[in-house]
Amino acid sequence: MDISVRLPATLRPRAGDQATVDVQVSGDATLADLLDVLAQRYPGLERRLRDETGKLRRYVNFYVDGEECRQLGGVATPLRDAAEVQIIPSVAGG
Repeated sequence: MDISVRLPATLRPRAGDQATVDVQVSGDATLADLLDVLAQRYPGLERRLRDETGKLRRYVNFYVDGEECRQLGGVATPLRDAAEVQIIPSVAGG
C-alpha cells in the first residue's frame, strides 16, 4: 500500500526538507507499521513522534484521512491504500 504522510514545517528538516513523504507498507498495515518505516528512513523523526515505549507523543496529533487517530485506535489504527496521514504538533503559548 502507498501512504502519503504530510509533515509540518517543524519536522521537515528531519525528513530531507520534504512536506510530503510517500511510504509503502504491507497490506494489513497500521499507524505503528507506518511509523516504523519512517523511523528506519528518517531516524531523526522517531524521537519526535513516539516515546520510548512506542506510544504516540502526547503533544503530537496524528490524523488518518482527516480523523484523529487516538479516537480510531492510536498506533493500532488500520491504514487503507492511498491513505493520507497528517502529523500536527500541538501549539501552545500565550
